[in-house]
Amino acid sequence: MIRLSELKLDLSALPLPVEGDADSVHPLSALRSLAAQTLGVPEAQIANVHVHKRSFDARSVQLRVVFVIDLQLTDTELEAELLQRHAGRSHIQPSPDMRWHAPASAPADWPLASEQRPVVLGFGPCGLFAALALAQMGLKPLVLERGRPVRQRTADTWGLWRKQQLQPESNVQFGEGGAGLFSDGKLYSQIKDPRWLGRKVLQEFVAAGAPPDILYQAHPHIGTFRLVKVVQALREQIIALGGEIRFEQRVSSLLLEPCEQTVSEGLQTAAQPDSQPALHAPEQQALRLRAVRVLDQASGTEYVWPCERLVLALGHSARDTFAMLHDAGVALQAKPFSIGVRIEHPQGLIDRARWGRHTGHPLLGAADYKLVHHAANGRAVYSFCMCPGGTVVAATSEAGRVVTNGMSQYSRQERNANAGLVVAIEPRDFPLDFPAATAAWEAAFGPERGRTYAQQAQALAERGQVHPLAGVVLQRDLEARAFVAGGSNYCAPGQRVGDLLAQRASSAFGSVQPSYQPGVHPTDLAAVLPDYALQALREALPAFGKKIRGFDLPDAVLTGVETRTSSPLRIPRGDNFQSLNVHGLYPAGEGAGYAGGILSAAVDGIRVAEALACAALGLPAPPSQRASRQGGVESEMVYG
Repeated sequence: MIRLSELKLDLSALPLPVEGDADSVHPLSALRSLAAQTLGVPEAQIANVHVHKRSFDARSVQLRVVFVIDLQLTDTELEAELLQRHAGRSHIQPSPDMRWHAPASAPADWPLASEQRPVVLGFGPCGLFAALALAQMGLKPLVLERGRPVRQRTADTWGLWRKQQLQPESNVQFGEGGAGLFSDGKLYSQIKDPRWLGRKVLQEFVAAGAPPDILYQAHPHIGTFRLVKVVQALREQIIALGGEIRFEQRVSSLLLEPCEQTVSEGLQTAAQPDSQPALHAPEQQALRLRAVRVLDQASGTEYVWPCERLVLALGHSARDTFAMLHDAGVALQAKPFSIGVRIEHPQGLIDRARWGRHTGHPLLGAADYKLVHHAANGRAVYSFCMCPGGTVVAATSEAGRVVTNGMSQYSRQERNANAGLVVAIEPRDFPLDFPAATAAWEAAFGPERGRTYAQQAQALAERGQVHPLAGVVLQRDLEARAFVAGGSNYCAPGQRVGDLLAQRASSAFGSVQPSYQPGVHPTDLAAVLPDYALQALREALPAFGKKIRGFDLPDAVLTGVETRTSSPLRIPRGDNFQSLNVHGLYPAGEGAGYAGGILSAAVDGIRVAEALACAALGLPAPPSQRASRQGGVESEMVYG
């Protein structure tokens, strides 16, 4: 087959969709004709056309629809001749093999002793797809999820939004489906994916009940309510393949033993330009995973589960688990992330700015955007996790703290558009001013533990390094400030854009009403965010207004605080996908610093599962499986 990209048609050339009519979903006749012209063959030579991707180019007044298609000729031998004839044209290529080829398969009599059975910690997108891939390869994984099943979790989350009642173990961050469940359900990213694992993820979603259009949309999304059913269906598939999922199970510690080797070389190479060396001495001995201690939160009892291979599919908010890993001696690194607010505009304003005279066309739907500005103070300001026609939601997982996130349903029909508007920060911005910073450490981790961490952090700061948990301290400090500024009742602090630019507190909201529940208290965000972040935001907003007319609308609403754009630390791993100093521990996904969204986390889960399966079955991992020691972090983490 042949793949053609950059095939463009005017929007006016596309028929309006008619349910049950395949040619109304895509203009197959027009695409066939355009493909024949591009290849220089008669239309009759084209046997069939399949649309791989459809996007919209709104850079000119006449909006264009851009297609990527795969086609098959009636004479298959002619395909090779045409590819040879057009060898210099990048838009004409052989269609790639996008099928998933599992690198391992367990025999039917593969032993299921507890210690040999792979364990997956966490059941968000990464853990879900790690477990699914392991189950499909015959390894019958055990999944331990600290939160509740998706239906119970949904009810618990609504309890915070409607009744201001927080369930610390069942909320927007914790529970079946992970943080991505209560989001726009965006299924695109900017990772390098030469094996088309992202395609496998989309196909599994569709097989589980997701809309088929996610297979061809350039920016596919599912929406929260549909994701609930999809996640349930994927869970049932894992169970049918021999896997097991246990909810309300929190891993409280790792049981490790020394190995006959050291890890000095690995820990030194783990240091990266955008982060800090891990908090471990160069001569530290390597460790081996033997078991995990698990707290059954439903019964309050603890048990030890023998385990030699553990996929660590933590979300970015598993802060108590980060501390547990640190205390156990697992190599960790502080890494950059971002802080800021959620910004809301009328969706119609964004539609008009992006679609122009085509606003309201049924094929276009609600418009999105992606913005970045490099401020004079050296800070990058960018939009993150944009949710067209959605709402801002309460996303805290800890008592006495306020966090925002964005969510959309599949229809994207709410009145406001929202996006994270965040400022990039580096480990140098984390609490380093000792002894004054000790109070922040104690507030974040409690008096005794926080004081110990503060002493470690001060010793590292004297050597020009940053404690791996320092980003958590900053996050918790900002979230506690937001809780107080919002009224200490889980309402969020908010400010009009016009007031932020004028450096005055807001006393009321105007034409744009905030959507965050349980409510937004008008105030001055200077009580929450650092000065450098406020300066960068004040510079970026007018600049964004020049790119999207009305973006700096005075009545647009800023709701704080957005702190969980990505994990504040990385758990470095080697070419075998295992922790650099703990054999059998497989850091994966967003919490480990290797993903930045649903799709990238799911892809990383598959890659880690493949590596684990090969190791468990004594098979060499194929070269394409090997991970860079610098990690697979995608640019989506940086530019949303």
